[in-house]
Amino acid sequence: MYLTRLAALLLAAAVGSCGSSSDPGGAPRAQDDACAIFAERPGWQEATRAAALRWGVPVELQLAIIWRESSFRAAVRPPNTYAMGVIPTGRPSTAFGYAQAIDGTWEWYVRETGNRDADRTDFADAADFVGWYASRTMKVNEIGPFDAYNHYLAYHEGHTGFRKGTWRDKAWLQDAARAVAAQAARYRGQITACPELT
Repeated sequence: MYLTRLAALLLAAAVGSCGSSSDPGGAPRAQDDACAIFAERPGWQEATRAAALRWGVPVELQLAIIWRESSFRAAVRPPNTYAMGVIPTGRPSTAFGYAQAIDGTWEWYVRETGNRDADRTDFADAADFVGWYASRTMKVNEIGPFDAYNHYLAYHEGHTGFRKGTWRDKAWLQDAARAVAAQAARYRGQITACPELT
């Protein structure tokens, strides 16, 4: 009887901790609602605003890219697509964290910003990274700050890949970019309609 009760308590504790909103790495519950995200994670509102001020990149663009890349999960990695025969080079992706930044690009960000303590599993650092990258995209690829569709293509393909049009034969990527654009528009409407967030 004691062991059964103990097992039940341990199971309840484990289940309760899995969905805890206090877990900094756990995804927010309402991912399609910017107001609900910021109500649940006030620090994320501050982080995206700081990145917006620093880099001139709208909050909704930061959120939409992170939503698409990780579904707001801190320590996520891409699936081993090489094992499924998708990556012909045989090199698994080093993408990691909220922004799914690859090692080389993250190191470039750290060097350029001097943010030596930056961590891909820290939301504020991920938002700043997205802001930094998008600000470079605006300069290098001449993409406006509210053009989420093309920002996502450049984010995925890199500045040079975007310029070369490597995305043109990737229908799945264009679909993903359309989803990011729609999500950014949704977030923008929500943010402007939430008095506590303006």
